[in-house]
Amino acid sequence: MGVLNVTPDSFSDGGHYLEREAAVERGVELVAEGADIIDIGGESTKPGSEPVPTKEEFRRVIPVVTALRKKTGALLSIDTTKADIARAALEAGADLVNDISSFRFDARMISLVAQKDVPVILMHMKGTPKTMQAEARYDDLLGEVKSFLKERIEVARAYGIKKEKIIVDPGIGFGKRFQDNLALINRLPFLEELACPLLVGLSRKSFIGKILNSPPLERLEGTIAASVLSIIRGAHILRVHDVRAVKRAVLVAEAILNEPQDKNSYGENKNRYVC
Repeated sequence: MGVLNVTPDSFSDGGHYLEREAAVERGVELVAEGADIIDIGGESTKPGSEPVPTKEEFRRVIPVVTALRKKTGALLSIDTTKADIARAALEAGADLVNDISSFRFDARMISLVAQKDVPVILMHMKGTPKTMQAEARYDDLLGEVKSFLKERIEVARAYGIKKEKIIVDPGIGFGKRFQDNLALINRLPFLEELACPLLVGLSRKSFIGKILNSPPLERLEGTIAASVLSIIRGAHILRVHDVRAVKRAVLVAEAILNEPQDKNSYGENKNRYVC
């Protein structure tokens, strides 16, 4: 999943694709780099960010969705918490909804997703983007994240949303402390019992910056490392800015992980060779 932020203030690429032409060009580029899904968002959700008025969010994203639908067959995701924006985007050709609030910010969103019968991404977050880091306290991190997502799945199912249409996201960086992010990535199998595809969004995030002591645009190596480990731990979808680099790294990792283990060909020699 390639990130396309049509915003002036996103944490790593704010303002780069605010104009429609630039955003559409970037979306086409992301597909050429290997993205299967383009996630289009018009409201920054970085820590401390304020909500964007519906009219402004509409102005930012709907023309981009409309134009990209004409230029690519890739799946288009609308990253919004507002039912009005999601409806307009779906009518313009979007294929799925990425709601970081898991239907909590706009009560109409859940009915819309059920009515349109489209896939939806449900994410764990404490509070709102403005308050989430102040609320990043857990007695049982893994248990609380899993319990939250399980409850949101049950609510979605009660409204008629099919289980196979639900994707879950543990919310890396959303109301999480540094160590929480590391623990969630390292222990992703704890979400397996939810039986939903797992999306992880960790691209260029602050925990990587803390480890590498680097600003957002210098976090590629860290993003690749965390992405490969996420796949090993069970992630099905990676939401990233640097699609080409991450996809190539994942392809190599998957080839190694999936190589046939033929004992007749390789024998039982356990000698180790270090280069």
